[in-house]
Amino acid sequence: MPTVTSPAASARAVEIIGVPLDLGASRRGVDMGPSAMRLSSLVRQLERLGCAVRDTGNVPVPDRAALPAVPGAFLQAITAVCADLARRTAAAVHAGITPLVLGGDHSLAAGSVAGTATALHERGQRLGLIWLDAHADLNTPDTSLSGNVHGMPVAHLLGLGDPRLASLSHATPAVRPEHLVYVGLRDLDDAEKACIRQLGIRAFTMRDIDERGLRAVMDDAVTIATTGTGGVHLSCDADWVDPQEAPGVGTPVRGGATLREAHLAMEIIHDAGALLAMDLVEINPILDAGNATAELAAELIASAFGRHIL
Repeated sequence: MPTVTSPAASARAVEIIGVPLDLGASRRGVDMGPSAMRLSSLVRQLERLGCAVRDTGNVPVPDRAALPAVPGAFLQAITAVCADLARRTAAAVHAGITPLVLGGDHSLAAGSVAGTATALHERGQRLGLIWLDAHADLNTPDTSLSGNVHGMPVAHLLGLGDPRLASLSHATPAVRPEHLVYVGLRDLDDAEKACIRQLGIRAFTMRDIDERGLRAVMDDAVTIATTGTGGVHLSCDADWVDPQEAPGVGTPVRGGATLREAHLAMEIIHDAGALLAMDLVEINPILDAGNATAELAAELIASAFGRHIL
């Protein structure tokens, strides 16, 4: 059945920024995520919504084989990539453009969100962050069991962990705990659970969605992220959707959001009218079939930007 654009869908300028980053993960392949997304129907769907889409290419990312085999080399390289990305997202938001960041592993969000926070900070405002993910990504280099930096971006946005990666935003920290909300968690380390409790972060797990329904959870999430802030950055890991629907992701975990729940979450975020920037990360074409996961991601992005059934 064809999708009809809602009359409420607002035209906007969108800047696509690719980040072919896989240095934060141990499994290879997510560096091809931006290419997979560009091969999908993403641009066509956004243009059908009236968006003026400009693709500014990829943030340069060093090849892991070219990095020195010394401790901290990957973290240093990721910090440089995130600093570049933060400048780009800040400039876009300053200009009234919505940055759409395509990953790449989720460590890039330490830069993309930092940039959006900088743009709001210079207006005297704080940033709200909605994190759709199976994982909390709240480890630090000291607490991480794997050492993978894609499990650390939220900690750095909260001002924890490595000082270089935690200080990319002009706002300090980039995001305050009371303005952060998780939706869809189902795979956390013990240190992350303790940090969520200690900081009082609002975290909705899949159990919350099962018990209360996605609508109630997302209404609460939007309220949390918009209260006392100048807008919302949405950071979406494709693995928040169940792997039966989205198999081509970096770290799949069974029991995620259904296809319809994922679309509803995006539609509710759009209807709130507070979306300033968005990440869509962790697409791994090596694990995909016929680019189906990237195509699903394109459809979800379209829902976040205003595509409705009627």
